[in-house]
Amino acid sequence: MKQSRFLISGGGTGGHIYPAISIAEELSARFENNKILFVGSSDRMEMQKIPEHGYDIIGLWISGIKRKLHFSNLLVPVKILSSVVKSYFIIKKFKPDFVIGTGGFASGPVLFVASKLKIPTLIQEQNSFPGITNKILSKSVNHICVSYSKMDKYFPKSKLIITGNPVRKDIYISSITRKMSLDFFKLNKDKKTLLILGGSLGALKINEFIKLNLNYFKKLGIQILWQCGNNYLEKYRSHESDIIKVKPFIKKMNYAYKAADYIVSRAGASVISELCIVGKPVIFIPSPNVAEDHQTKNAMSIVNLNSAEIVREKDLNTDFSRVFEKIFTNKEYSSRLSASIKKIERPKATEDIVNHIINFLK
Repeated sequence: MKQSRFLISGGGTGGHIYPAISIAEELSARFENNKILFVGSSDRMEMQKIPEHGYDIIGLWISGIKRKLHFSNLLVPVKILSSVVKSYFIIKKFKPDFVIGTGGFASGPVLFVASKLKIPTLIQEQNSFPGITNKILSKSVNHICVSYSKMDKYFPKSKLIITGNPVRKDIYISSITRKMSLDFFKLNKDKKTLLILGGSLGALKINEFIKLNLNYFKKLGIQILWQCGNNYLEKYRSHESDIIKVKPFIKKMNYAYKAADYIVSRAGASVISELCIVGKPVIFIPSPNVAEDHQTKNAMSIVNLNSAEIVREKDLNTDFSRVFEKIFTNKEYSSRLSASIKKIERPKATEDIVNHIINFLK
């Protein structure tokens, strides 16, 4: 039996990494004789996360342009050229049957080279507003899988396939009970649990707001499961207690979601896809520091369906308590949010993407 070989590139944040891992796992399950290789940025979190899931990865010396004037921007053209050359040799040696990109700096040169070598290519765009890398790649790749409608504003309509975003299988196929989850995190089964997600890298503004309002949550009788980010653990770990659990990064997100009664989260596209499956009341706090403010656009696509609430970072001190108490004190409204966001779920996104790859390779 001929071995099927897949090259996957995506990284920088969990929002690019975990969709890539989900696709890799589905490919592994569907192709009995397979070989999968990842390509990422040599100094980003994918170099750790991908091997943790059992896959090989090669790093490229590449990064994006900093918004503020910085001497490192002078190196960007050199890094791009270096990465294009290295991608060429990686592809020539690995000989992939199909190349998949899920976003991030490294996916640019890899998908560009693969398309020029006439190797079948697919990009998976998570956001409602695509990044510049995927906009450029869209001209040369074969297929573009998206989660939102009306993406023909940014991509060639003939290449678009609406699949939704890949989600880790353990999020939607799980036998975990609430009791198991609360026991896992040593939380109290008699208290409501607020899950705080500031993104895989952490969010300083959210962290500071939570720290300054811990007594507010205590007065409401709420316990907190707080993912503060690897960069911020030392800053906040002193707040750990029997009702406040501070974690740098939560690996078992299926446990965290099951334990949660309410969720406060950034609005990366991948976490939104997970939250639609989870079906809990959500308050989005979009990061204002991303390209084209795409997290706000992502969040508003859910909020406009009356399926979640939003509080912008700049309005945390004035608006958060009002919005949170609206959910906390009104069970009917809370239940309505849960039911509404659940209707948007696309649990078979990964399967649909891989089905398309299989059909193309036939």
